[in-house]
Amino acid sequence: MNPQPFHGDVIQTLSMVVVITSVIAVEVRRLRFAAVAYSVQALLIVALLLSFAAINPALYWWAATALVTKAILTPYFLFRFIGATGDREIKPLIGFGPSVVVAAALMIAFYRLTHSQMSILAPTAMAQQEVFRVNLAVASTVFVLGLYCVLTRRDAVKTVIGLCLLENGVHLSLVSLAPELPETALFGVATEVVVTVFLLLYVIAGLRREFGTTDTFKLRELQC
Repeated sequence: MNPQPFHGDVIQTLSMVVVITSVIAVEVRRLRFAAVAYSVQALLIVALLLSFAAINPALYWWAATALVTKAILTPYFLFRFIGATGDREIKPLIGFGPSVVVAAALMIAFYRLTHSQMSILAPTAMAQQEVFRVNLAVASTVFVLGLYCVLTRRDAVKTVIGLCLLENGVHLSLVSLAPELPETALFGVATEVVVTVFLLLYVIAGLRREFGTTDTFKLRELQC
């Protein structure tokens, strides 16, 4: 069964907005705004899962799980932590201007690379359709932007948001790599990291009370 044309248009539009929210979450310096961008992305992913459920009804369960874990619990933990620790991000390794340029370069490069190599990454007839090609290209782009965030941001909250972006990229890729398998939804549900996010923020809050900072680089120096 092929996706309805309406669904194909919706999927491609939502996928592009997912990339935009990733860039905002990484680059904006106000942590609340970054958390809002992630929250919007979580809702977009729920909508994408619902759109793809036209070919795999098991994705309805995954969408319901993602709504609770990605769009409700994780943002709740993030906003609660930010409210207790402050809204201003600790200065990152790369300044805003150069960082935007790097993020844009990564976004364009990985989107084009993945989109053009779909026959290798997902060698199935259905996965060659444009909606799946776009989705996988977006998934790889979100993953790379999340990794970039983890590697270049010193603020612990931004590191956690980067981890969430990494997970979102992995989850989106599953939909294109195995679009028809019911196990795709089961694997997606099983790999939710909401508990990890909660534990990370809990540990970071304890470290801030003990050492007075959420700067991950200074925490590494304390360990040494």
